[in-house]
Amino acid sequence: MTASESGGADGVVASVEARVGYRFRRPDLLREALTHRSAAHQRNGGGARRSRQPAARRGAGSNERLEFIGDRVLGLVMAEWLLERFPDEQEGALGPRHAHLVSRPVLAAIAGTMNLQQALDVAEHEARAGVRQVANVLADAVEAILGAIYLDGGLEPARRFVRAAWNEAIVAQAQPPKDPKTALQEWVLARGLPLPAYRTVQMDGPSHAPRFVIAVTAAGQSAEGIAGSKRAAESAAAADLLRLVDERQ
Repeated sequence: MTASESGGADGVVASVEARVGYRFRRPDLLREALTHRSAAHQRNGGGARRSRQPAARRGAGSNERLEFIGDRVLGLVMAEWLLERFPDEQEGALGPRHAHLVSRPVLAAIAGTMNLQQALDVAEHEARAGVRQVANVLADAVEAILGAIYLDGGLEPARRFVRAAWNEAIVAQAQPPKDPKTALQEWVLARGLPLPAYRTVQMDGPSHAPRFVIAVTAAGQSAEGIAGSKRAAESAAAADLLRLVDERQ
């Protein structure tokens, strides 16, 4: 949403603060968390200027840095919560629970529940293309907001946000879910279809914090997953593809 559409940037901040249940001491952090790289790129000059920027500077001013820290905070807070909630379970059960709860489809669903797509700052051409509805964009925004909360107020408000926003998802997990790759493989085999095909679309980032983009194709459909390891990105891609085929049945 643009400033004019929302009654000003302060109106957007106040609206999102109400949805996430946290009042920022530094509202600029929340504005950054809501800024898609297309909007940051547009403000930074766009066009040919990007090619002259070093790789480390591309995306500057967008929510990518906050998404980076938010992803790590979410992993920690969710692991802590699962240990508390399921004291008798071991890693074999806790791992799939954790992977599902921090997956792109779950994060995108949480963003939808909070109607965050209306608050995202994106370039006009991307808005027309429907980027506000893209699952990865919505998931990144949720992680960026979590990162912003952590940097603004510390771990405790970040923990409160996660436990409120993810409560429905964790309550619904009566049994540990199957790994999405296993579930997708079982789904195609049950229908006599070829096995899913995975391919690496992109791999970047420093050695201590890599970023993998993996695409999966099955049943005539494709989806992508983004994560800090190839395995996790494949799992995220499989989860998103399962969501797509389920919606179209």
